[in-house]
Amino acid sequence: MTDTRALYIEQRVANEASSPFVAYLLWFFLGMLGAHRFYLGRWSSALLMLILFGIGSALSVILVGYLPLAVVGLWWLIDAFLIPGMIERDNDDLRWQLARELP
Repeated sequence: MTDTRALYIEQRVANEASSPFVAYLLWFFLGMLGAHRFYLGRWSSALLMLILFGIGSALSVILVGYLPLAVVGLWWLIDAFLIPGMIERDNDDLRWQLARELP
């Protein structure tokens, strides 16, 4: 790979990469709703997190909803450690895709 090609790929990755700062802001303020996962492109798990939060909130008045809320809370805490890996994996996938597309 030439230096120009590598520089082009890294510039595209830098321009298109998700921001860790934005991801952590979303995680902190709207994380129980899965907003950080929507931002990082994990739509299915974000929807699952949102649904579990909604069910847990609705059922918490009859004391059954605390189990789904506990699951979402634990998931939210674990995501704090997973966010850098998600961003790095997305960047690696983008590098690989760009390397295949360029002549």
